[in-house]
Amino acid sequence: MADRPDYYKILGVGKNASEDEIKKAYRKLARKYHPDTNQGDKKAEERFKEISQAHDVLSDPDKRKAYDRGGFLGGFGQAPGGGFDPGAFTGGFSDILSNLFGGGGGATGGRGSTGGRTRARPQRGRDLETEVSLSFQQAVKGAQVPLAVPTSQPCPTCRGSGAKPGTSPRVCPVCDGRGLESQSQGIFSMSQPCSNCHGSGTVIDDPCPSCQGSGAQRSVKRMRVNIPAGVKDGSRIRLAGKGEPAFGVGAGGLEAGPAGDLYVITRVSESPVFKRNGDNLEVEVPLTIPEALQGAVIDVPTLNGSKRLRVPAGTKHGTVQRLRGEGPARLTGKGNGDIHYRFVLDVPSSLSPEQSEAVDRLSKVMNGNPRERLFAAAGGEAK
Repeated sequence: MADRPDYYKILGVGKNASEDEIKKAYRKLARKYHPDTNQGDKKAEERFKEISQAHDVLSDPDKRKAYDRGGFLGGFGQAPGGGFDPGAFTGGFSDILSNLFGGGGGATGGRGSTGGRTRARPQRGRDLETEVSLSFQQAVKGAQVPLAVPTSQPCPTCRGSGAKPGTSPRVCPVCDGRGLESQSQGIFSMSQPCSNCHGSGTVIDDPCPSCQGSGAQRSVKRMRVNIPAGVKDGSRIRLAGKGEPAFGVGAGGLEAGPAGDLYVITRVSESPVFKRNGDNLEVEVPLTIPEALQGAVIDVPTLNGSKRLRVPAGTKHGTVQRLRGEGPARLTGKGNGDIHYRFVLDVPSSLSPEQSEAVDRLSKVMNGNPRERLFAAAGGEAK
């Protein structure tokens, strides 16, 4: 059997690394060795698979604990020889109730019946998560983008059984294929994974030499996915059934289970003009002092070109105007957001002689001191 890989060494982190440190190390290495940036480089692809496998385990608290205790974590919740990974057990509440009250089989208990025996039902495939980088325009308009997702596939040598070709798993004699052992606690019966088969319901006497009995092989799934219009940075898109495949191994051979889901996290680059605020966009629009004083009709940018806004005379710095429905599509499907235009006074840092003369003339005709109101209010509060 091959030596267990050192996942901490693969990611370049210490054994006491925090979840955030593990995530940062994974993202850095994944960007470096991603197949899309290393076209045709088999070594980079294998390295990418190792990095993804290490992250799969160390980012999951239960799997990390099992790994730190010396357990082997295969791609489908199995240990070498068909064992059970406690971190991957996903039995439903109906399974627990059935086990508590001694339910023997049937769909309610989460087990199938074969020849009078009950055995573990194939587990649902693991959900996968990946990130995709989008430009601002792709995010607001929608796009079709390529993805390369590290996953596990049935081992081609043993076809996912975990057993050496020519052999097959046999029903566990301890749990009779149920994958669980019951212990009486008064009127209740508590169940736990079988100590002999570790919850798989079967025993592999001669493990497959290619996958060391896990039944799985790491691979990279390539696909193109449609990103809906209006996604934000950090949006989570669920693609049902696009996750990791699942299968269970019974004494009768391979059984297909439902695949997991794929969750795509969007990472959107910033726009130099538009700033996202919920379903809306914000834009800072500079105004000259004459435009703010006298009013003007100005062109402002939109997602589809430009539109005209009327600036009222006497517009103050920070005034906001809104164009309804000109923002990005709402992911709820209920129309579009708005664009908020915030007017800011464009004050030059230096003046030409002609501009200085014009400002001097303006200051002579602009009567009054606006700060007098400030001091008057301050004096009134002091009384």
